[in-house]
Amino acid sequence: MVEVYGSVAGPGAGYELLASATLATHAGKGEVTELTPARSMAVKWVKLRLVGGIDLPNGQGFLEFSEIIGNGTQEPAPLSGGFTGVWKKGANVIQLSQEGAVVSGCYYPNGDLNGTVTGTILRATGIDRSDGTESLFILSVTPEGGLRGVLSANGAPFRLLATPVAPAGTDPGCGAVEVKLGCGSVIHGINFDYDSAIIRPDAEPVLAALHDGLRGDGSASIVIEGHTSSEGSDAYNQVLSERRAQSVVDDLARRGIDASRLRAAGAGESRPIASNADENGRAMNRRVAVVCS
Repeated sequence: MVEVYGSVAGPGAGYELLASATLATHAGKGEVTELTPARSMAVKWVKLRLVGGIDLPNGQGFLEFSEIIGNGTQEPAPLSGGFTGVWKKGANVIQLSQEGAVVSGCYYPNGDLNGTVTGTILRATGIDRSDGTESLFILSVTPEGGLRGVLSANGAPFRLLATPVAPAGTDPGCGAVEVKLGCGSVIHGINFDYDSAIIRPDAEPVLAALHDGLRGDGSASIVIEGHTSSEGSDAYNQVLSERRAQSVVDDLARRGIDASRLRAAGAGESRPIASNADENGRAMNRRVAVVCS
């Protein structure tokens, strides 16, 4: 039995049942069990309760419980400004510089990192200058000032990353870091309503920064590429990516970028940068890329 509870009162009290289901073994990997809703309500805290288990006689099969997926809307969190500093664990050093919703930096020892902040979450891509290895980051800042989140390097599964603030005087070896969005950017901070091309209000700082980065660019053509995760059919995701890209084009034109230079394109789910097997990867696959020529 799986039970999901929600509370508006606080992390330790006031929980009410939101949904439940009795799990059974699936025929194959990747299958899901829908939970039966008990009620619909806005909550600030969620608690999961697992009761009982599944018998696997003589070691047959395997037990995998990876995630619970909830669909709905979330009240935007205030934009965090904590992604400026140096963090270190062992020989691994991360330096970040934040301007508004845009973050750039470097990581141990030859990686360049660029990303955007939505609420309290930084989603960023990185590339190692020495060998071209690509990395993906989903990070937050802890109350103590450390970095905590997940990291995927070279297409491997996401793993926990927890890095405290570096001692004073730590040299990350990055040099000067340019913090901006524009041509060549891969952007994860332009969020849309669920199953929609309507841009959410929390994307405003990212769109403003993208406009600022493009308005002085001399490229004749600016293509806004929309990319989705793999939920839904290929055909549906292709159309959704095109509609979302067009929404971004319309926003940039409204802000003053010459509409004749702008074009929307969609790639659907055809070019993932992470596995679609879990929500970390799916969140990184939902992105907008800026291609200029």
